[in-house]
Amino acid sequence: MAVTLLIAGSVAIIGGIVVFAVSSRLVATMLLAFGALTAVTGWLLPVSSRADALKTGGLAAGAVVALYALWLNDRRRRVDEERQQLEHDRQALENARADHERERAADDRFLRAVEMLGHDTDQVRVGALHALAGVARARPAYTQDVVDVLCSYLRRPFDHPEYREARGDGPRKDADPAEADRWRVVRLTAQRLLADLLPRTGTRDAPAYDLDLTGATLEFCDLSYRVIGKLSARALKMYQSNSFHHCEIRGPAWFTESRSWGNLWLHHMEFHDRAWFSKVRTFSKLSFEATVFRQKTKFENATFSGETSFADTVFTEEADFTHTEFTGALKPPPGWQRNQSGRLVRMPA
Repeated sequence: MAVTLLIAGSVAIIGGIVVFAVSSRLVATMLLAFGALTAVTGWLLPVSSRADALKTGGLAAGAVVALYALWLNDRRRRVDEERQQLEHDRQALENARADHERERAADDRFLRAVEMLGHDTDQVRVGALHALAGVARARPAYTQDVVDVLCSYLRRPFDHPEYREARGDGPRKDADPAEADRWRVVRLTAQRLLADLLPRTGTRDAPAYDLDLTGATLEFCDLSYRVIGKLSARALKMYQSNSFHHCEIRGPAWFTESRSWGNLWLHHMEFHDRAWFSKVRTFSKLSFEATVFRQKTKFENATFSGETSFADTVFTEEADFTHTEFTGALKPPPGWQRNQSGRLVRMPA
């Protein structure tokens, strides 16, 4: 009988293995469990009692069933993981599709706003400027593009009867002060929105956006307490009062050949890179008080006709005052003095 049970169990085990490989896992498990029961029982009958042999055979069959249960649980777990991964991938695809739609909508808003900046009415241009600022706030990746457009608008040719008066030019016969005031409001809006888009100093991990104001016209422009990357302000024309004080300029700065017919506030600034003020001309107050220049600085051939202050100014590297003229009141920087010709020279050590 023991031999018969052993043979039957072996056949059942072999059959279970074959069925497991090609067909139903449940049928295979039943065959393997039956085979384990009969084979183990037949193997133990000659050396132990029938009860012990059946008990051990039952344990072997139970072990097979337990292994099948573990396999089912593992399969269920993997199916759940695959389902979760599919759901994650689907959600990622939906998010990517939504981001693409938002990106396309932002592109459309940006392009429409840029087109409206050329409109014939001032109120439409003001609306276009606000739309651009809205795009930058909603999509920070557009901020540098919007800043570039605002700077480009400020570089557009613009004149006003008050500007001509400040320069000492005669009035234009075709000048219309009311018309000029309308477009002046648009430019003031562009200046204010530009300041709003620039991060304030002290902001953690603040990005530094570049400004290209070459040839621009500014009036009552307040960019104080802002972080700026590269600042290109060559041939800048400034009227009334303009402020860059307490700014942090992380990149190079060029004010070459700029003109200021109003007060210009550049005090308590920090220039991390080179700063060029060659051929600058000012006709009113100018303050560099407590400003720090950390790289080479040039004031070559500059002319300062109004009250100028360099009190507590710090030059970490070389400062070039070659052929710089001061025809108004002057507070020289520490370590410098004004000579009889009105120019700055270093004090003897």
